[in-house]
Amino acid sequence: MKLPITIHRARLGSAEFKVIRPARPLTRAALIDHDRHLNAYLAQDAAQQIGGLWELAASSPRALVHLPMRGNPAPSHDLPEAGTRQLDLVLLHHSLQFAPSRWKELRGRLGPGRPQTVRLSSTGRTEGAVIAPGTRHYRENRDLFHQHLHAETLFMTGSTKVFRETARHFHDVAHNGPGYVPVHPSYPHFCTELHSNDGILGDAREIHIEYCDQWASCRSATQAEGKQGRS
Repeated sequence: MKLPITIHRARLGSAEFKVIRPARPLTRAALIDHDRHLNAYLAQDAAQQIGGLWELAASSPRALVHLPMRGNPAPSHDLPEAGTRQLDLVLLHHSLQFAPSRWKELRGRLGPGRPQTVRLSSTGRTEGAVIAPGTRHYRENRDLFHQHLHAETLFMTGSTKVFRETARHFHDVAHNGPGYVPVHPSYPHFCTELHSNDGILGDAREIHIEYCDQWASCRSATQAEGKQGRS
């Protein structure tokens, strides 16, 4: 799988940080905070890109992977208005120990970035478990996701193993969602979840990941991306 990205570098004080972004804007993607849970609505291309970026986070422990999407049009869904907001997403390895409170300043210093294409070893469909099921619920298990919210951004902090294993959720949506929806008109709902019973969530809420092929038309992706890059 080939994944076009841009690589950005910026300094905060004496420290330099590397930030990876998708080269193609995630135009039909929305991450929505519903207070008690999180919903990701994704078209096929966005789900495939995010699956690749999720895998890239597993192999890039010294980088922050930034997925700008909070300025995107919402899907053509009946979404609750109260207590909701759209978020960007940052994926990072726990060993980086980056403070989310510094993100807004770092984000504001990022330039256009250097284009690059990375080749991922997977085919886009993860098979088998990376984390042994018997170890998931051990007290000393470090292969867990933790979340923080800052500057309209959800930070997903985890280990190489947990990123590598959970990328399959996004590939599943990309691979199976487009075929499922047309043949199930009475219930055109294809989804998967990062669920609390899976033993992968530490201090983190569940994320419901849903395929969505109907999106509201709004401002162009270029305008949305420009706004997110400047804020």
